[in-house]
Amino acid sequence: MGVRIIKNECAEGEDKMNFWEKITGSDMRKELKTFDSRVKKLPAAYQAAWENIIANLWPHADFTGRNLIPILDGVLGLLEESASDGQRVQEVLNDDIKGFCSALAGEEGAKSFRDKWREQLNNNISKILGKAGK
Repeated sequence: MGVRIIKNECAEGEDKMNFWEKITGSDMRKELKTFDSRVKKLPAAYQAAWENIIANLWPHADFTGRNLIPILDGVLGLLEESASDGQRVQEVLNDDIKGFCSALAGEEGAKSFRDKWREQLNNNISKILGKAGK
């Protein structure tokens, strides 16, 4: 009797992950190893910032941590691009890495895009009403 591998249906272009990979987390281990090899190519200051980012983001993970993989990939891409442009890590992240991570994770107190759009809309309406009242 053989074991049947059940694959998840994915959108076109997405990687397919089988049930066993999902249960064991081997897919995440592969991703994290890939991240590690990418980080080793960064300057030392960026590597230190990455470690700090990892430490501040993991508390925002779900049970498996899969929700952070796309976020980590995006952050690493930002760091790689900034390093290749010759920017200092402080120019990219400022000195508030914890705040940067909170904003990425959508923690309470961090402004989301919705909050920024709402503020912009309110400012625009205030300007229009201010002009109409004159």
